[in-house]
Amino acid sequence: MTRTWLERILPALSVIGFLVAWQIFVDVRHIPSIYLPSPLAVAKALVVMAKDGSLVANLSMTLLRIFSGFLIAALSGIVVGLLMGMSRLFERVVDPWIAALYPLPKISLFPLLVIWLGTGESYKIIISAITAFFPIAMSTYAGVRQVDSGLIKAAKDLGASWSQVQLHVVLPASIPSIFSGLQLGMGVAIILVVAAEMIGSSGEGGMGYLLINAGQVLDTERVFASLVVLTIMGACIIKGQQWLERKLAPWATL
Repeated sequence: MTRTWLERILPALSVIGFLVAWQIFVDVRHIPSIYLPSPLAVAKALVVMAKDGSLVANLSMTLLRIFSGFLIAALSGIVVGLLMGMSRLFERVVDPWIAALYPLPKISLFPLLVIWLGTGESYKIIISAITAFFPIAMSTYAGVRQVDSGLIKAAKDLGASWSQVQLHVVLPASIPSIFSGLQLGMGVAIILVVAAEMIGSSGEGGMGYLLINAGQVLDTERVFASLVVLTIMGACIIKGQQWLERKLAPWATL
């Protein structure tokens, strides 16, 4: 019982310990805020950003772009991955394209997308969708290909049709890999959307715009505050995905 309680509070204690050490280090060394602001200074900047509305407005824009692109990637990636795993012919058609485009650094597409789409919403949503699509599709495909052949054979021996085997055996068994791909896809989508906001920061807003704008005027407190918000945002999204996996597919987390 004591060990379980300790395991629950240990993450919070590690964060608190880090913040205390950070505050002491800055105070003892008298480090100027322009180089390394203290946690208290960052907290004050967060309060100011929350009060003036810039934090909520820019965070909302970033989240909308991330989830819009991610939804497109999740739907298309899962469908493509399932079809690749279930159909040998579809796999042979799609595999060369996946093999060629998956390793391509997606950040290298920025100049082309800016030329085609400008730096507006379409550009950021498309980069979110493209970056998240490949890990989702590949993880789904891998999950389908790794399904225990004994389970498939047993289902066929019991008289299950091809579609029943795919729906009731292959798909449930692939859920862990699908959720792993969704987590990977979300991670890269967050990174690339914020990067796109920083590159195309001509007033469209977003956390990337807020971050680069603060850096340009050497407002280090707001830079750190933006980084803190991005960190918390990413952690909440990933933890939310893990919670959703436990609720929708409890057998996948056993």
